Amino acid sequence: MTNDELERLLNNVHKEVTIFDYEGTKVPCIIFEEKKFDDIMKTVAGKPISVETNLNILQDGKGHVFVEISLCFSLKGISEKVILYANESLEFFESLAATSMLAISSPHSEYGRSNVFMIQLPKPERAVQALEIIKKGFQR
Repeated sequence: MTNDELERLLNNVHKEVTIFDYEGTKVPCIIFEEKKFDDIMKTVAGKPISVETNLNILQDGKGHVFVEISLCFSLKGISEKVILYANESLEFFESLAATSMLAISSPHSEYGRSNVFMIQLPKPERAVQALEIIKKGFQR
């Protein structure tokens, strides 16, 4: 990865993530801007839906690890991608691996109480494997 590529990734990192307590469990949450979250919710609320979740890990061999999270909703082709800088969000990925759950929300939600959309990962082992790869990427 060149310095330009590293800089480009750093400039595209999604900064709005959090972890909230849901009935004693730490759940990682991606926070989307209000309008984007509202548009997603208007499309999916009350409907049977699946969300394909992929974690694409990018690393430079020098200890910088990025994870592109792609969410593909089964309704109306909704697709969202965010890039997280794993070096600054390790706890997010540890929670993801531990719970196999991911939440999305808006900046004005009460995390864990209202206006949160929860996604159960269909293949929990992938989050665990991703966490292992992320941690190994830090050590290089």
